Amino acid sequence: MDIRRAEERYRGGDPAAGIESRHAFSFGPHYDPDNLRFGAVIACNEERLAPGAGFDEHPHSHTEIVTWVVQGELTHRDSTGHESVVRQGDVQRLSSAGGVRHVERNDGPGPLTFVQMWLAPLRPGGDPYYEVVHGIADSTPYAVPEAGAMLHVRRLGAGERTAVPDAAYAYVHVVRGEVRLDGETLGAGDAARITEAKGLEAEGVTEAELLVWEMNQMT
Repeated sequence: MDIRRAEERYRGGDPAAGIESRHAFSFGPHYDPDNLRFGAVIACNEERLAPGAGFDEHPHSHTEIVTWVVQGELTHRDSTGHESVVRQGDVQRLSSAGGVRHVERNDGPGPLTFVQMWLAPLRPGGDPYYEVVHGIADSTPYAVPEAGAMLHVRRLGAGERTAVPDAAYAYVHVVRGEVRLDGETLGAGDAARITEAKGLEAEGVTEAELLVWEMNQMT
């Protein structure tokens, strides 16, 4: 189990424009050949957008982009004609496939925080795909078959436990609160990269929310 702390993330974005980013993996100018990916996960970005701030239209290809809104409202528009507002507790996925362009903005009245995770597909190409699942429940994992991955959302009270899926690769990101995992305490923004996970449990030290990727293939 490899623990990566929130303060180790690469700082990015454009604070003067109301954009603050924290990158868990090698990203843009923060190139690190020893931190390119874990399993299918190639990016886990924490984004904070001030009201009115956002990312202008930009391209993606051959990437599964999964977004979890922590606070506020995320406005999405893309070149396939989709436009939506994604709120706390919603999962958004944009399968960029052979190529798509999109805009991400905070058009709401308050601050916006979201976690955006990029996964490498098992096969390149195909047609872009978009969907939003509103109010995803703890008991309903979200499958991304194009990347051979499954996302589990786990919400814990203090003292409550949840199993980490047994998998070749498990990526655990703490959204909020504190948890104890295999003797380590993880706080908001911390993550654990676990290889050959078996029989592990996460316990809430406080009320906590986790995003857990279960992966059994490596592209």
